[in-house]
Amino acid sequence: MLRWILDIWEIEELRKRFLYTLGILAIYALGTHIPLPGINTSALEEFFNQFNQSLLMLYNLFSGGALKKMTVFALGILPYITASILMQLLTASIPSLKRLQTEEGDYGRYKIQEYTKYLTLLIATVQALFLTIWLQNQTTPDGTPLVYSTGIGFTLQTVLILVAGAMFVTWLGERISKHGIGNGPSILIFAGIVATFPSMVMQIINTFRTGEISVIDLALVIIAVLAIVVGIVIIQEAERRIPIQYPQRNIGFGAPTVSYLPLKLNPVSVMPIIFAQAILVMPATFVQLFHFEKLAFLQEWLRYDSPVYNIIYVTLIILFTYIYASVVVNPHDIAENLRKAGAFIPGVRPGKETEEYLATVINRLLFVGAIFLSVIAIIPVLIQIKTHIPFYFGGTTALITVGVALDTLHRIEGH
Repeated sequence: MLRWILDIWEIEELRKRFLYTLGILAIYALGTHIPLPGINTSALEEFFNQFNQSLLMLYNLFSGGALKKMTVFALGILPYITASILMQLLTASIPSLKRLQTEEGDYGRYKIQEYTKYLTLLIATVQALFLTIWLQNQTTPDGTPLVYSTGIGFTLQTVLILVAGAMFVTWLGERISKHGIGNGPSILIFAGIVATFPSMVMQIINTFRTGEISVIDLALVIIAVLAIVVGIVIIQEAERRIPIQYPQRNIGFGAPTVSYLPLKLNPVSVMPIIFAQAILVMPATFVQLFHFEKLAFLQEWLRYDSPVYNIIYVTLIILFTYIYASVVVNPHDIAENLRKAGAFIPGVRPGKETEEYLATVINRLLFVGAIFLSVIAIIPVLIQIKTHIPFYFGGTTALITVGVALDTLHRIEGH
């Protein structure tokens, strides 16, 4: 780590990129602390304390805490992330978009990115409108409204600010990707999550000082955090290298050049955990938001520490690992690209046989990756049940922070 830090300051290009990234993050941090006009901030904080286990808190995680404070960046980078995922799914299912991405080169990628921005604008507008209308109808438990003055004026003003904030955050992410260090949207999410760590650590320390938790429980949490980080690093870096050969490279008297096709053990990163969490917290969230008393039993069934929740949680993680991987890693496309490049896997015929071989290898890797994601997601829940410590370093948080840190370090090495 020290070597990477020294490299950043010794290499002029890296130093400029690093300082540029810090400048963008400072602007982003400022936006997450500017509240929307017309919002009762004290009532808002009291109101959001009811939603610790909800879809709102999951969204708040990705907005760097801006949603809970209802700031100009309340929507954060999530509209762009959602649009990017939808474009991935659409590109895999619509032939014209797939051809545009794979056959049109730089122009095709530019158009896909342009469509993603239009979709981001649409998603941000819908989310802002829903959030604005919903806020105007909410009060704290003692009846204090969250909005001082409701009406069409507040709606139009707030939607405009939220959408502009979301598009500006998207632009900030692009600036980091182009002129900074790392993947811009990921860096913004990473910064928002890391910014909450000091307060989380202080809360755990305070509970220890007051005697609410024992030394053994605190040690168990520290060991769990270290084990999670080490496990993520090992699995995220793990890959199956399949040897491939190019006939034209074997001409001459030298030894043939050996190339490899790397297949990641976990090609889907944190997405299955996010999808599983979103689905599980959605019923309880709607019960709380819209006061569906007849469905109140769902809040008890889908508590994070209930057996039903965790069984469904693991099942969904495994299911979404395979579903999302079918979009991200397509054996047919890989086999076709190898054939077009004149490459082949030794002992495997090009075409259909190569596709079947790759599908078998990928499915085996995905099984191990899905089990790993399930373990990472469940460990924090088990620790919190055992120690009663507010254990915030969950599967989503851990995979995002460690994964983004690894990707950024690799980019620094690349320079």
